[in-house]
Amino acid sequence: MTRQNYIFTSESVSEGHPDKVCDRISDAILDTLLAEEPEARVACETFATTDRVVIGGEVGLSDQAKLSEYMKNMDGIVRDCVRDIGYEQDKFHWQTLKVSNYLHEQSAHIAQGVDAATGKDEGAGDQGIMFGYAVRETPELMPAPVHYAHAILARLAEVRKNGTEPTLGPDAKSQLSLRYVDGKPVEVTSLVLSTQHTDETQSSDDIRAIVEPYIRQVLPDGWLTENTEWWVNPTGKFVIGGPDGDAGLTGRKIIVDTYGGAAPHGGGAFSGKDPTKVDRSAAYAARYLAKNVVAAGLAERCLIQLSYAIGVAKPLSIYADTYGTGQVDPAQIENAIRDVIDLTPRGIRTHLQLNKPIYQRTAAYGHFGRAPQADGGFSWERTDLAEALKKAV
Repeated sequence: MTRQNYIFTSESVSEGHPDKVCDRISDAILDTLLAEEPEARVACETFATTDRVVIGGEVGLSDQAKLSEYMKNMDGIVRDCVRDIGYEQDKFHWQTLKVSNYLHEQSAHIAQGVDAATGKDEGAGDQGIMFGYAVRETPELMPAPVHYAHAILARLAEVRKNGTEPTLGPDAKSQLSLRYVDGKPVEVTSLVLSTQHTDETQSSDDIRAIVEPYIRQVLPDGWLTENTEWWVNPTGKFVIGGPDGDAGLTGRKIIVDTYGGAAPHGGGAFSGKDPTKVDRSAAYAARYLAKNVVAAGLAERCLIQLSYAIGVAKPLSIYADTYGTGQVDPAQIENAIRDVIDLTPRGIRTHLQLNKPIYQRTAAYGHFGRAPQADGGFSWERTDLAEALKKAV
């Protein structure tokens, strides 16, 4: 029996966190190449530290002359990202930082496993296991702690960027501990918020006075009580932030990107990878399936695992777990999934329309629990498969 009464904690980090700066740059490069060619191959890593951004990895377009031209423009992509995030610090400024570009062509040995050939389906871009999860804790069917940790930071970024709160800086972290009663979140037992600020005279109390009204806007009524512990900028001053304060790297916040630790993660990061990489596309498909299982009323909580081998098109396994909340046997859900969706890499990309420049927006505040967008962004958050799943079980 799953525990019903407990406290669970998840964290989030802002778009100005050093690792998230790197995720954003990697996904901006991906979007740029996908806009040129929907079948572009990209596996881009970014490293950021004081006054410097380093990009590297493998990229490919069918037209090598065009690829060469894009290679010359990577410097501008990096600077545009850093400028939009908001860094104009002495030791990390979008205009003055140094950019080193070590991107190169994709390995032919990887490409041969992925490229479709005569009589052969396009294979997965790597081996691995991917998880998707959904739970009826929020309208978005996300675990509440990570969902609201993201929402707090997204709101603070909004008021920072629109000029309402000009003393807030881009780098921030949040953490929520929620008390569950009968399996439902009912109270914030502790809240941690550390945010960079530009005024060195501001104290922790000053920062709390700025951020508390926005936090109260975001959280459900009644969750903040007189017993809630507040820890706002608990170390005091936080003026030096971003990659000047701490180095950043693509793919180092995978639990923040997914379910805040409420569900397993397969191990592969998302950012900077084109959707032939099942680390990304199959993780999106697994979330899509789990969300549709819950939306269909087949379970209150659902985990989906998919597994792949490099160069092999079909998933090696499909696993469902409803944690005892299911209306049908999980094996029936697994069989229904096979009936209603093509889970080959090509099938996923086609069904979710992933060959589009839609990835920069995923780089901060979570890849899941976001509203599907008209241009195909967050297509994996749709619930349009629910009826088909209900009919198939």
